[in-house]
Amino acid sequence: MARYVIGDVQGCFTQLQQLLQLINFQPEQDQLWFCGDLIARGPQSLETLRFVRSLGASAITVLGNHDLNFLASRYGYGRICTDDQLQTLQQAPDVDLLCEWLIQQPLLHYAKAEHILLVHAGLSPQWDLATAMSMADEIQQQLKNKPAALFAQMYGNGPDSWSLAKNNYDRWRYSINSLTRMRYCFQDGRLELKQKGELSDNPALSPWYEFWREREHPQIFFGHWAALAGHSPVEGIHALDTGCVWGQSLTCYCIESKQRFSVAGYKKSL
Repeated sequence: MARYVIGDVQGCFTQLQQLLQLINFQPEQDQLWFCGDLIARGPQSLETLRFVRSLGASAITVLGNHDLNFLASRYGYGRICTDDQLQTLQQAPDVDLLCEWLIQQPLLHYAKAEHILLVHAGLSPQWDLATAMSMADEIQQQLKNKPAALFAQMYGNGPDSWSLAKNNYDRWRYSINSLTRMRYCFQDGRLELKQKGELSDNPALSPWYEFWREREHPQIFFGHWAALAGHSPVEGIHALDTGCVWGQSLTCYCIESKQRFSVAGYKKSL
């Protein structure tokens, strides 16, 4: 058995199939771990969701910010842009079935025996692992039982500090922002959710993973940050979003062999 952790697919189904052919993926014995953002921006979100769902136990996925935004839109929240290229998915006859499957996916997957963690964006420096796991579980239950109430309160950048989360909705919003949107934090560990792109030279900011450099942590696999081009300088923390939807590459990491594999990214027709 081999487990392959795959960066943000974002509806690039053709590139995903090319990657699986490259690694000779065998669903009867191998497993795919997806870092979230299965959909949006690429041209084949519908095909991607159908395929990953069809894999059953051969696939593990965590929710990304684009996945959550699409789910929220089904309840009247969020905003789907034309550039998201989700019209085909929105109009598909099986969209409700696909959403029912997607909304059951967690925000964090932890393999306790091997101390390996899968997440879309990262882990807040103001948490320990137990807090992250507890909040991910709490949000997953809310998504299963009262999704509309959660989506109604999900959007916004505050609170930026865990200590300022005074009620459930504050706690859930902070947790979703940490697990699916975060890239940088201020030096005191507060979330900074506006800075994107290349690594900032702003001394007031540090990438979230730098706060874990000197702390005990699981082996962490994350996506979300294409500008990192798959590079994280912290040992045991693996960046896997290599900008497939932006024409760069789609990358996976084999947990067993510790090898990376990549195929060329999506090229938008002119």
